[in-house]
Amino acid sequence: MTEEMKFFMYLLEYYAFYKNKKTRDVLNEWEKCGIIQKIYDNYWHYHTEAIENAYADIDSLIETGKSVC
Repeated sequence: MTEEMKFFMYLLEYYAFYKNKKTRDVLNEWEKCGIIQKIYDNYWHYHTEAIENAYADIDSLIETGKSVC
């Protein structure tokens, strides 16, 4: 498993906890919004900053389809 995939799974689980949602519901939401690849592609940016910055960026992607990074 790649480091990117490991981090993606970590981010998914912690974001779900942060939002008090089930992991599968979050993944379904990301898929519905078409942002899974964008989140995955931001690995290098997300894993070097505070996890809360990734949460804020994901929230922005969900709301606007645009990254704040």
